[in-house]
Amino acid sequence: MAMPEKTDLTCNELVELVTDYLEGALPTHDRLDFEHHLVWCSWCRDYLDHMRRTIELTGGPDESEPPSPLREQLLDAFKDWKRTRET
Repeated sequence: MAMPEKTDLTCNELVELVTDYLEGALPTHDRLDFEHHLVWCSWCRDYLDHMRRTIELTGGPDESEPPSPLREQLLDAFKDWKRTRET
C-alpha cells in the first residue's frame, strides 16, 4: 500500500492550527489538510495526542472572567495600546 502524498501544510502550521482543530473551528478544507498531514507525520500525531492528554488532565482553560477591576484595567490598557497603534 502506497503512502499518502505529503500535503503543503507544514508541521509549524499544524501546531498553529491545533487549538482550532481540537475546538472544531477549522474550515472543512483546513481540517482535511490537517488530517491528511497527520497520516504521514508521526511527530504531529504525537503532538496532537499530547495536546489532547494535556487538555484531559488539566480540564482545559479556565474561561471565567477576571475580577472586575482587573478586567477594566486590561480593557483600558488595550484601548490605549490600540489608540497608539492607529496614529
